Order: sequence, then structure tokens, then C-alpha cells
Amino acid sequence: MTSLLVDRRDRTGAPAAAQRPLVLIATLGGAVAALAPLLVCIAVGVVGWFASDAGAHGAPRDGMRMGALAWLMAHGSGTTVQGVAVGVVPLGLTAICAWSMWRVAHRVGDALSGHGPDADRISDGERDLTVPMAAGTFFLGYAVVAVVTAALASTVATAPSVPPVVLWILAMSLLFAAPAIAIGSGRAAIWATFVPVVVRQGAATARAILTALLALATLVFLVSLAVGVGEAATMVGQLHLSAAEGTVYALTNAAFVPNATLFSGSFLLGPGFAVGGNTLVSPDAVVLGALPLFALLSALPDAGVPAPWLSAMVWLPPVTAAAATMRFQRRHPAPTWLDAGLRGCGGGIAAAVAFAVLASVSGGAAGPGRMRHVGPDVFDVLLASITALGLGGLVGALVMTWWQRRGLSSSGP
Repeated sequence: MTSLLVDRRDRTGAPAAAQRPLVLIATLGGAVAALAPLLVCIAVGVVGWFASDAGAHGAPRDGMRMGALAWLMAHGSGTTVQGVAVGVVPLGLTAICAWSMWRVAHRVGDALSGHGPDADRISDGERDLTVPMAAGTFFLGYAVVAVVTAALASTVATAPSVPPVVLWILAMSLLFAAPAIAIGSGRAAIWATFVPVVVRQGAATARAILTALLALATLVFLVSLAVGVGEAATMVGQLHLSAAEGTVYALTNAAFVPNATLFSGSFLLGPGFAVGGNTLVSPDAVVLGALPLFALLSALPDAGVPAPWLSAMVWLPPVTAAAATMRFQRRHPAPTWLDAGLRGCGGGIAAAVAFAVLASVSGGAAGPGRMRHVGPDVFDVLLASITALGLGGLVGALVMTWWQRRGLSSSGP
């Protein structure tokens, strides 16, 4: 932001007119953000192809194609495996792509901090299109790489879909690239001054609640996976994998750990999730059928009526929301009871909506027949999360406000 407050000169001392054009910087930034994880996926694909059978079958381009398809699937393309549509998004790879997008976009924003009006002119209301233009051209650079990759990697057998990829990239650009550019360029700090304090505190509370819920869901999933490690070892043994194939299998499972975390969160909230048609995994009932040999599925509870302690876990999300709100408000006390209530309840509802959005992209078609329906029911998750997190955040905010006011009154004259 400091670059907005000084004379518009770049690091070499040249005037702003000599700076590189915005379109060039942002477009190249988008392409770099796309190419970095894409090249890693391609390299892993080639290594996996060679290690699986020492290159005895196919050609290196087959491994490159598999890596490119994995990258496209991380952007919602879906693919076809032996004539069966697979649409589940490996959110682990998506997270890596989002991290790459954020890092590069932040650097793009820093490079563009000298473009457009300065801080005083922005504060006076002058229109500043630096961030929208940069985000738009960043998206175009990223999307061009994706479209070219899809054209080169697509075959009749795999058939990745391009329109969903473009929509995913657009959503990721709005969620990650645009904010990163705004922060890197210093615009976010200026715009934040126009946002009411209660809204900013509510957004920070929502982030704290969502982070706490995801941490809880991850912990529950990892404990469940550790309990079922014997079953996972049995699955791997039935596949008769070599060391190299086992590594590829482990990486494939790791790519879907965020999906499993969101499934775990849906379970804790109450609605649960499906692992195939006519199945349900929830605190009230567990109905399962035949399952594929996928190691992460060893974390599923046994079929039947869950134990009482397992059903009681539905209380963990509201308690977690209350604790996260109290922890945040301890550092940032609310000036009034109304502000505390708005901050806690509003933050909880915002976190609930965010979790429901994440849950909506965690499932999809995972195979033929009944496996075409995998994942949580988004509407049920949304209602349950609004209730649990909204009430939890409200109670946490009010309890901490009462405690802080009680401490002030007891220490007064």
C-alpha cells in the first residue's frame, strides 16, 4: 500500500509511464499460475507411468496425458474411465491450484501497485479499475492454458468437459485471484476503511468459525482413518500393488482427503453423506453397500445404528462455533450487546454458507451404477450448518460479552 502514497515511480526510478502494461503482467501471471501446478502434475504422471511397468506399455505422452487430466479434473472437468463418467473433483489438487493462483496473483498485485490513482484520489471517490482489469486478464491467461491443455489431452475415451473448467476457473479467480491482487496492490487496505466495523468483525468471526469446523472435521476423519487402518491395509493387499503403484495409489487417495474432510463435517452437522445410491452415513443411521477398494473408505463407521457416543458428536459443531467466537471476541471485544450478537450470529451463518458451498463441490459421480451418487445433500447441510453454527456463534459471542462486562464491573470502583 505504501507504493500508492508516494511518487509513481518503479524500482528503477522510471516514471509510471515507463512501467510494463497491466494487461501483459496480469495475463502472464494467470498463465504462470496455471502452468506451475500443471507441469508438476504432468511430471508426476510421467514418473507414475514409467514406474508402474518400467515403460513397457504405451509412451511417455500417456503419462503426460494422465497428469494433464488430473489437473483438469481439479478444475471440475470430469473424465471418462472405461466408458464410465467420473465427476468427483480431487479437492486436494484444487487446493494446490488455488494456492498457486493466490501466490502469483499477490505478486501481480504488488507489481501493479503503481498503476491507477493513488490512495488520496481513491479515497476521494475516483474510479479505480486496476483490480477488475487485472483480475479479468489474469483469468483469461489462466483459462487459455486450461483450454489448450484440454484440447491436447482430450481423447474419445477420456472426454474431459471444457465449459465446467472455465466456470471453475472463473469462480477461483473471483475467490482467490481478485482478492490477492487487491491485497498485493494495496487497494484492499483502502477499501476496507469504507466497510463498517461490524461487517469486518463478522467476516473475521466467520473465518474463525469455518477454520475451527474444518479443523474439527479433519481431526475426526484422521482418527477414524487411524481406527480403520487395518481395513485399509487389507484393501491395498487385495490390489496386489507394486511399490511404485502403491505410491500412485497413495497420492490418489491423498488428493481426495479434503473431500473426506467435508464429508466428515457433513456427518458432524447431522445430515451425513451418501457413498452410493440408497446409502447414508449419518449420526442416526449408517446404511452401506458394496464399496470400491479405496483406502479412504476404511474411515467409514460400521453399518447399523451408531453408538450413542457417535450420535452425540452432532453437538461438536455448535460447541466449536461458540468456542471459536469466544476466542476471537476475547481479542476483539464487542462494544455493545447488539454488535456481539450480530458478529456471532452473522459470522456463524456466513461460515455455514461457506461450508455448504464447499460441501456442494465435494461429491459427484465416482463410478458406475450406484456410485454415481456420492457426497452430502447440500440443502440439508446448509440448514443444519446455519442452525448449528449460527446458534453456536451467537451463544459464544453473548457469553464472552457477559464475561468481559462482568470482569469490567468487578474491577471498577
